[in-house]
Amino acid sequence: MTVRKIFSCLMAVCVILTATACNSGNESSSATESGSSVVEESSAVEESSAAEETSAVEDSSAAEETSAPEETSAAEETSAPEESSDDTPSQGTQGEMRDMTANEYAKDMGIGENLGNTMEAYNAQNCEKSSYKWIPVVGSNTPQDYETCWGAVVTTQEVIDGMKNEGFDTVRIPVFWGNMMEDDGTYTINTQYLDRVEEIVKYCMNAGVYAVVNIHHFDEFIIRRNDLDSCKEIFTNLWTQIAERFKDYSDYVVFEGFNEYLGGQQFDESGVLADLPQDKAYELTNALNQTFVDAVRATGGNNAQRLLIVSGYWTNIDLTTAPEFKLPTDSAKDKLMVSVHYIDNAMFWSNQIGGQKWLDYAKGQCEELKAAFTDKGIPVFVGETTAKYPASNMAKDAAHTDSAECLELLLDMATDYGFVPVIWDTNDNMYSRTQYRIKDDGEREVIQKIAEKIKAE
Repeated sequence: MTVRKIFSCLMAVCVILTATACNSGNESSSATESGSSVVEESSAVEESSAAEETSAVEDSSAAEETSAPEETSAAEETSAPEESSDDTPSQGTQGEMRDMTANEYAKDMGIGENLGNTMEAYNAQNCEKSSYKWIPVVGSNTPQDYETCWGAVVTTQEVIDGMKNEGFDTVRIPVFWGNMMEDDGTYTINTQYLDRVEEIVKYCMNAGVYAVVNIHHFDEFIIRRNDLDSCKEIFTNLWTQIAERFKDYSDYVVFEGFNEYLGGQQFDESGVLADLPQDKAYELTNALNQTFVDAVRATGGNNAQRLLIVSGYWTNIDLTTAPEFKLPTDSAKDKLMVSVHYIDNAMFWSNQIGGQKWLDYAKGQCEELKAAFTDKGIPVFVGETTAKYPASNMAKDAAHTDSAECLELLLDMATDYGFVPVIWDTNDNMYSRTQYRIKDDGEREVIQKIAEKIKAE
């Protein structure tokens, strides 16, 4: 088992301490998700091979994603979501599909914010054991029980409006579609849960921001327990249901196939999570991306031309830019992006932030993405990027030691390459979902400055 997976498993064990029997842990100000690799990454990264480097440092963020909930009032935690003004897609688009290329969409999407630890929250206790057969119920088994069980407040229109006002033009909505789902082998998405996701998408439409909807963590659950043919069948079923619900929405709704688990481990015959041979991992990654695209396009309507984001192998830059990674064929012309996470991930975990080595590494990662994708007309969606840079992750010789300054340097770099950076954020971390603003004035200034730069280009 890799360090990445061990850490994720340890985080899952911590959930037993929560009041809701749901996933939580110690909040880190890092931008990591689903399993970290601090130990392996502390070695000299550049001296290792690409495969070693990427398997160790994969853009993980169990620490932030399972952050301990901030104390909130009972009213904040249990308030009912705000009613949408009507039952149709709004934001002045009313189902409009503009004649835009993927690169034109990338520029229009600007900087994004993740609605993290919210609709993808679930009871993850023992989720990395083969004995974890199905998704445990949380609380009274309502959408809000899951939405708030990792510390988020109930999402409202004001939450999304505030994101827009702060300079974010895209909201990524990670979703664990297994919540409230019956264990009957049909993988039928619970209607109430789908309704709640749609309600949040409507908040985005009302605010005038892109809503990026994906399958988050449930991809891990499925891939670990099924062979490739079964995975293809299950994900076709899931994406057909999701796409059917949103087929009449405008192009402000974007689908992202998966989160970080393409190419990930599967349970072997003894019930132990084991790495796939790399050729098999690429086969799975490429096949499931094709399955995603085919399933969405087959639903017709606006989905025939909708912008789709295909996920990289572990969303790791080195693995995703390798020639073994293949973009799916698509019946729509120029409507695909590719998703990776964290252009400076290796430097974060090896405590090299703020120095020249950090900047050189991040630039090198951007150059890899440029050569593999943007030079070929495929935009890059950095679906998770660092929100805060704590002093503990700074290099001893760091020339840049202020978190907001480091944030600006990395966002400037990513957007100069034409990438769409999306901040990995959780409740009350960078952005306050109760005050509807970025809490730190320095970070607030950075986001608004970069957003204005993009619009001026």
